[in-house]
Amino acid sequence: MKEPHMVIPLMKQAADEPGTDEQGPLRCGAVWDDGAACAVEARRALHAFLAHVPCTGRTPVPAALAIDAELVVSELVTNAIRHAPGPCGMILRLSGDVLAITVWDTSSRQPVVMKRDGQRFGGHGMHVVHTVSSEVAVTPLGHGKQITAYLRPAPDGSPDAVTGAGPAA
Repeated sequence: MKEPHMVIPLMKQAADEPGTDEQGPLRCGAVWDDGAACAVEARRALHAFLAHVPCTGRTPVPAALAIDAELVVSELVTNAIRHAPGPCGMILRLSGDVLAITVWDTSSRQPVVMKRDGQRFGGHGMHVVHTVSSEVAVTPLGHGKQITAYLRPAPDGSPDAVTGAGPAA
């Protein structure tokens, strides 16, 4: 069995963009070799990123937003694994209170948002992504595409936040 290999170590990724202050964007990213991507590993990267946010002096990400982000990461990375040959990657970016999750892959095929169907097994992922995101953008690349989901906190201003505790996968 081929051992998974991530090109960029995740724990070294959660750092400020060069030249920004504590209110500037925070980002991290990971790239996986062909066949090495794993939704569990992507969720771990998300958890590490969200746990790092308060360490930079920023307000912690609300727990409800973190749960939605975990769903988005799981669905987008799983779709990349299932539907695109070759490497794929993920970029997490927090700017103000907006969390952008971008997953790129090598398939130029556009994702399809299928209507809910309780009788169908599978095929609900992009519906879930659109439901929990405030916006979803699909951008064609030279060889493949990238999908970016933008998540914003609920308007109720819930104080519940992610502090680094919680499940790792």
